[in-house]
Amino acid sequence: MSEILQPDGWAKPSGYANGVAARGKSIFIAGQIGWNGQCVFETDDLVAQIGQTLRNIAAVAAAGGAGPEHIVSMTWFLLDRKEYSARLREIGGVYRDVMGRCFPAMTAIQVSGLIEDRAKVEIQAIAVVPD
Repeated sequence: MSEILQPDGWAKPSGYANGVAARGKSIFIAGQIGWNGQCVFETDDLVAQIGQTLRNIAAVAAAGGAGPEHIVSMTWFLLDRKEYSARLREIGGVYRDVMGRCFPAMTAIQVSGLIEDRAKVEIQAIAVVPD
């Protein structure tokens, strides 16, 4: 079971939590990108790559006995923060399709490049399966 941490008097964040407390088996998910399980990109579209990246995270979590609801932290590495901001509504839709209404602690960082040239996003995650 996890607990959302929201300091008194703070504005409620939209789409993420300021903090999460959890107890149980920790699953550390390496940075995932928008290619499929055979390491093949099917698209160069940011939103579609985010959807694939989230499905990859869900698949790794499932291999450890976790579901999207067990994700407590995500770090997003993005090439283009302006495109990310301009497409937040679409990104929110694909996020909810994969993750549901689970909003872990999140950080988003713009980077100058990722290891795979076609990757537009990389997301690292941590899941905690309750005892």
